[in-house]
Amino acid sequence: MGAASAFWTFAVVVGLLTLTPGLDTALILRTAARGRRREAWGVVLGIQTGTLTWGTLSSLGVTALLAASHAAYDAVRLAGAAYLLWMGALMLWNSRRRRHGVVQPRPAEEPAQEKRTDAVAGLATGWRRGVLTNVLNPKIGVFYVAVLPQFIPASAPHLAMGVALTCVHVAEGLVWSSVLVAFAQVLRGWLRRPLAQRVLDRITGTVIIGFGVKLAIGD
Repeated sequence: MGAASAFWTFAVVVGLLTLTPGLDTALILRTAARGRRREAWGVVLGIQTGTLTWGTLSSLGVTALLAASHAAYDAVRLAGAAYLLWMGALMLWNSRRRRHGVVQPRPAEEPAQEKRTDAVAGLATGWRRGVLTNVLNPKIGVFYVAVLPQFIPASAPHLAMGVALTCVHVAEGLVWSSVLVAFAQVLRGWLRRPLAQRVLDRITGTVIIGFGVKLAIGD
């Protein structure tokens, strides 16, 4: 398989993976639908940072340890499951608080400096959530261990080619995430209503807990 053919074939494989609804989709839509556009982009960048990390480690051969070591795989898996269960439970708890009218008041107008500070904080919060969700999912690492080497020609530099292929996955993820954020922004007028936010948090929290349980039991 030549380099050009490898890029196109890999793009199709990871493209289908990117379009498949999952945890990443739920997180991006939930954050963007609540009007937190910068935080949503933080989640997007965090997820893609995690993808690039897994791809690079796989190209270096490090993630092969996850496939070879049951203990290492379980350690990452249980840490990821605990994080997802905590995040999902927090969303459900927040939806309950909103139901009883416990909300954080926001001033009608904020100084420009405070708005910039909030924007940076939101981006950082989203990035941290996205990267932890991705990096603490060992199944992504195992996916790269199993799939990535098949698309690296024997004559190509392994690390450089592996990272380049991973960048294809990242680029597709960014494009699809742009669509998700734009879609959520179109509906934000309705989705920012208190009832809609409670329903959104409950649905997303339940989905995330489901992913956490699935990861915990190793399914």
